Amino acid sequence: MDAIGYGVSRLSIIPIRAQAKDSAELVSQLLFGEHYSVTEKSENGKWFKILNAFDDYRGWIDAKQHHEISKAYFQQINDSEYKICTDLVAKILFNNQVNYITSGAILPLLNNPIFKEEEHVAFTGASKSLHQKQGAASLVAIAEKYLNAPYLWGGRTPFGIDCSGFTQVVYRIGGHKLLRDSSQQIKQGVAVVLADSRVGDLAFFTNHEGKMNHVGMVLENHQIIHASGKVRIDTLDEKGIFNAEQKAYTHHLHQINRILK
Repeated sequence: MDAIGYGVSRLSIIPIRAQAKDSAELVSQLLFGEHYSVTEKSENGKWFKILNAFDDYRGWIDAKQHHEISKAYFQQINDSEYKICTDLVAKILFNNQVNYITSGAILPLLNNPIFKEEEHVAFTGASKSLHQKQGAASLVAIAEKYLNAPYLWGGRTPFGIDCSGFTQVVYRIGGHKLLRDSSQQIKQGVAVVLADSRVGDLAFFTNHEGKMNHVGMVLENHQIIHASGKVRIDTLDEKGIFNAEQKAYTHHLHQINRILK
């Protein structure tokens, strides 16, 4: 569907919903600095259907949270080498007002004439190049920052995150692109067996009904870090994830994919 407009998130978090109403399911979130195209408007004009430029994820955002940009600005974001926030929470000064942003936020810090469309921003937190690829050890360090973050369906922040949002954001901070849902991520990379798995591989799981619905990242010593109730570290073996607190297997191992080359 052709774009009818373009936008960029200028709020710390913008909910993306399955339908054009506040009560609809939260399916994902836009983080500060993520840009998108508008593909449709609701009949009352209060909701915009958007396509996230990073992962091609679709959904509805409140029109009041839309920040319009030109097509040229949108393309400039596509083509530029930005920085990404690596602090769990940081401050950014935008339009002379302080915003609190989270890890994974994109920082518009380039000196380019096109950015005269907006005022310059000031940021003093920790950041790295968006496309600077990091190895498995760095991904583990990023992931461990999220320990105890509460589970939230559709979430992508330290204040609420789901299993595939967790792996996506961790990999993104590490310079690697994952799609949004586990059903999409399982199609990325190359499948490997558990015995040959390495730190940083993605492990996919089924529930008791046999449906694949969960993903986590493999760690050393037969462990996995994943978002289930909260971001936590559990034991991984041929059967799946063993939760020592519950003294039971909570997820059944389905497949392991290697993303890092």
